[in-house]
Amino acid sequence: MKQYIQQLVELSKIDKQIDDFGPKIEEVKSRLQKVEEEKKALEEAIAKIDEEVQECELKKRKNELHLQELSEKLSELEKKSSQVKTEKELKAIRLEEDIAKEQINFAHDEIARLEKICENKQAEKEALEAELGSVEERLKEVKKEVEVQLAKLEKKREELFKQKSELVAKIPQQILAFYEKIRRWAGNTAVVPVKQQACMGCFLKINDKTYANVIKGEEITTCPHCGRILYIEEEDAQ
Repeated sequence: MKQYIQQLVELSKIDKQIDDFGPKIEEVKSRLQKVEEEKKALEEAIAKIDEEVQECELKKRKNELHLQELSEKLSELEKKSSQVKTEKELKAIRLEEDIAKEQINFAHDEIARLEKICENKQAEKEALEAELGSVEERLKEVKKEVEVQLAKLEKKREELFKQKSELVAKIPQQILAFYEKIRRWAGNTAVVPVKQQACMGCFLKINDKTYANVIKGEEITTCPHCGRILYIEEEDAQ
């Protein structure tokens, strides 16, 4: 029975190592994910600038059309002013001309302001595109590194699965089923050592009889408190 207990200890250690691969793989993948998220954020920022530039160009075009309309209106008013017969009509036309000229000046200022905004946005876009290029290059490097690391981890995991299969083949089915039943709720603490007469799973002290059974190793002994399989490490047994 001592042999089977030792095999369960080994099996528990292998299962833990296999389960540890999950976080390791996620950690490696997270490096790639981080760079991909950085790339996505830059692409979204560039897309947003494109929308802002498009909106800016649209406003600029509207002002240019309004400016054209005002210029045409001013030409018409100049023609009318040469045809008026009364002072009152002339004053009305002069007032319209002044308003049109003010609107023309405002339109020119607005177009200049929008052009400046577009220029700044374009410069910002170029800077982001340069940064995106660097991130894309880094992404290629990280992808290669991650692929190599994942391949190494997968190889090690396959080796552990092989070890587990060979070990499982040596353990009686009844004992193996008992172990798996406990592992379903205890996880990688299904098999734990006893230290200073305490279960290292629940950290409660076990009674003398149970402790003696663990030391003898003539049968599989479980903790009376938590139900985990108990064993004595070699140095403690000595």
